Amino acid sequence: MGFLTRAVRATVFSVSFTALMAGGALAADYTLNVNTALTSTDPLYKGLEDLQKNVAERSGGKLAIRLFPGSQLGKDEDVLEQARAGAANGLVVEGGRLAVFVKEFGVLSGPYLSSGYDGIRKVVTSSLMEKWSADLHDKAQLQMLSFNWWQGERHLFTNKPVKVPADLAGIRMRTPGAAVWTETVRAMGATPAPMAWADVYSALQTQVIDAVEAQDPAAYGSRLYEVTKHLTKTGHFNLITGLITSAAWFDSLPQDLQVILKEEALKSGDIASRGTEAALADLEKKMAEEGMTISEIDVTPFKEATAGVYEKLGYADLKKEVDAILAQ
Repeated sequence: MGFLTRAVRATVFSVSFTALMAGGALAADYTLNVNTALTSTDPLYKGLEDLQKNVAERSGGKLAIRLFPGSQLGKDEDVLEQARAGAANGLVVEGGRLAVFVKEFGVLSGPYLSSGYDGIRKVVTSSLMEKWSADLHDKAQLQMLSFNWWQGERHLFTNKPVKVPADLAGIRMRTPGAAVWTETVRAMGATPAPMAWADVYSALQTQVIDAVEAQDPAAYGSRLYEVTKHLTKTGHFNLITGLITSAAWFDSLPQDLQVILKEEALKSGDIASRGTEAALADLEKKMAEEGMTISEIDVTPFKEATAGVYEKLGYADLKKEVDAILAQ
């Protein structure tokens, strides 16, 4: 009943909002509401603004995109369920959360899969990804618009120095709730503590958790330098994310608008990713100026500690396929 209630509320919201827009300056025929946990200052958000502008221009105002930073439409899990129910909602989400619908997506969130954007882009624009996308549409009623929204490598934000996995013993560390994330954090030596990103700052402040693993743009945007002291550059996850929406809503669009939306999502994903690349050094400089200690370490012990995660979760063979693409 709870799911149905949320889905109905989401659909009513979407329909009501579109009706309101019809009487205003942006009288679009179709409106997509995009939710993200990130703040409006994040480099990736700038890519979403680019998508918003280009889709409106290219569609002649027929298709509008509304952006909701800071998880204004709710937690990712709730927005995904709303989209599955047919609501005109979309979100930026990593593969780990999609693995509950199509298991293969989880490998994208695996530890030390790749580094940087160029390599992982080969994977998310490959025929392998096309198959996963089709399965996501048919099995989960979710439509992938593009999966090339790179948010950077994730590091450790703690209140004590960390050099090796043993230093994380007894540390309660926030991570998303998907299995590939929690198993990796556990293998690294910490105790995983899944929770919504919006709750992280207060949880650190009140010591509900001791640490968090995150990428620099999100950490800076959420002012984690105020509630943690050390940024240890483990780079354990290479965070690639996708723009996902409702399959039913997407299928209801005229063919030309479907093409526009997917093509522009891919272009804007590249813009967002390159913007992230360009911003990383400056973000770390700013966090250091706020008093955070930033440490480069030998990540070999962490790679060794997490190497068994792929086999444990049934991704060993798939990782070989991904590695082959990365090697091209």
